[in-house]
Amino acid sequence: MASLDKQIQITYISSVNKALQFMDENLDTNLSLEMISKVACFSPFHFHRIFKAITNETLNSYITRKRIEKIASVLIRQPEVSITELSLLFGFSSNSSLTRAFKKHYRISPSEFRQQKNSRFSKISKIESKNGQEHVVFEEYICSINHLKNWIEMNAKIEIREIAELELAYVTSIGKQGITTAYDTLVKWATPLGLLNNPDTKMVTIYHDSFKTTNPEKVRLSACILLNKPFKVSGNIGKTTIEKGKFIVGSFVIGLAEFEKSWNSLFVWMAENGYKKADRSPFELYHNDYRVHPEKKCIADFYIPIL
Repeated sequence: MASLDKQIQITYISSVNKALQFMDENLDTNLSLEMISKVACFSPFHFHRIFKAITNETLNSYITRKRIEKIASVLIRQPEVSITELSLLFGFSSNSSLTRAFKKHYRISPSEFRQQKNSRFSKISKIESKNGQEHVVFEEYICSINHLKNWIEMNAKIEIREIAELELAYVTSIGKQGITTAYDTLVKWATPLGLLNNPDTKMVTIYHDSFKTTNPEKVRLSACILLNKPFKVSGNIGKTTIEKGKFIVGSFVIGLAEFEKSWNSLFVWMAENGYKKADRSPFELYHNDYRVHPEKKCIADFYIPIL
């Protein structure tokens, strides 16, 4: 019976994975329970219960959150896009309805969010002295930006690279805290197939959400293994692709505690050099097992998709 329950759970996870991917690719369309449950191959009533049990969110809450976070990412990256355009694109009936939903999620309005985020690299404050002269004072984050620029200059090799389409097997993790379990599941599947014996086999983590806009406990990641030839997948092992395209690639040799700083510095490099992020997911590709490195360092490439 326990084995049967486990098999049912794997089937449910597979169905939810299909639905998550479908919704992420179609946030600007009229997503309905009927449409999504059809993708997942379940009745609407049954799928709604399954989705809540696995993701700990109702379907409507998930869709609304993802749309708000998508809008937030556009506000950060594309100042030329108006809030009215975003409201219409993502199915809000008016600017006021978008603002209400946005403030409920982030506690500030879309325009305040845009101003706050766009000020990260350029905001200055002016303090008037006793003699009436204005002294420009750079705020603390300017020091942080300079620190990140120095960090990446010292610790990364950066290049712009065109890559071909990559095919991967993956396991979903909701929240970064689950990524280790996801990789354990992936390795358990890959080991009897001999995939780990191939020196060209690489592990990859895809970030479907940004920690800048999504609560860390709800960030969706994919623990992946790069496939060099076709393999059949089933259950909680899915198959996905990384589209061909242009990427900023930062090559690092770093400790686990330095990943966040490396990502932040690479995004600063992108902004400083006039590149714009494309609407695709960043990812990490690993060249070693850090546990066997003499200094416990990870040799990894970080990929940011660009236009």
